[in-house]
Amino acid sequence: MNGIDWIQTIVWIGLVLLLGVVEIFTLDFIFIMLAAGAAGGLIAALLGAPWWLSAIISAVLALVLLSLVRPRLLLMLGRGADPHRTNIEGLIGLPGTVAVAFTSSAPGQVRLANGETWSARFAVGAIDRTPPLGTPVVVESIEGSTAVVRLAERATS
Repeated sequence: MNGIDWIQTIVWIGLVLLLGVVEIFTLDFIFIMLAAGAAGGLIAALLGAPWWLSAIISAVLALVLLSLVRPRLLLMLGRGADPHRTNIEGLIGLPGTVAVAFTSSAPGQVRLANGETWSARFAVGAIDRTPPLGTPVVVESIEGSTAVVRLAERATS
């Protein structure tokens, strides 16, 4: 067939637009690669290729983009991520000082280096469980709303 098959062209345009819209809602770079493959099929159709050749070109282009371009794109975007730990992960290993004395029956409080004050208890196996105010500690973990701490000297030795 000579010339442009308008029905095939409209189908390819519709497919490119549909896949592009789906990508906007998913943002995982899969549907944009499929849309680019469909664009390759559209270009082939506009150049007069039969429908089956346009479909093969579209599938091959989409597979190449999915296997070669998408992983590199995701890797590049991951490099720009914030390397700092946040939330509870950001508290682990944070130094602080005893702000409210610990007793043998009740937990105390610690003021962390970020300025927050947390209810705290000593980690299992801590020898001194009633340190004086101002004693340096390090957050070992977070259990609910309680910081589990150890003496700072243990963290450095």
